[in-house]
Amino acid sequence: MDFATGMHISSSGLTAQRMRMNTIAANIANINTTKTPEGGPYRRKDVVFESMPETKNFGEILTSEPDRNLQRVQVTDVTVDRGAPLLKYEPDSPNADEKGFVAYPNINLMEEMTNMIQATRSYEANVSAMQATKDMALTSLEIGR
Repeated sequence: MDFATGMHISSSGLTAQRMRMNTIAANIANINTTKTPEGGPYRRKDVVFESMPETKNFGEILTSEPDRNLQRVQVTDVTVDRGAPLLKYEPDSPNADEKGFVAYPNINLMEEMTNMIQATRSYEANVSAMQATKDMALTSLEIGR
């Protein structure tokens, strides 16, 4: 694997984890949002990752060795949770239904914080991989002197 390929694979991980962190942050920010423009409470969102071949065109796929087919990560979709909202009895709320219940997003703060920590650690791992790739490239340049 060359320098540019290593950096490109790590940067794809950085991009994917950044989008995941932004989605988690939106979930946390909207934990008490009971009305959205679409109607009803905010719906929890989650990103879907997919492994993609690290190639530039179809010709490279055909000419590359099978064991050298490197993979990068890509966000392919952002799913919306279609589960039932949490109903809380608040008859004085302007958002209450005729029975006095307010529909809140079905978001678990502990789960979101755990996902945020996991995404942060994955982001840090990709930064470390990029730093290691850069250090190896600099060391190889010093050998040539």
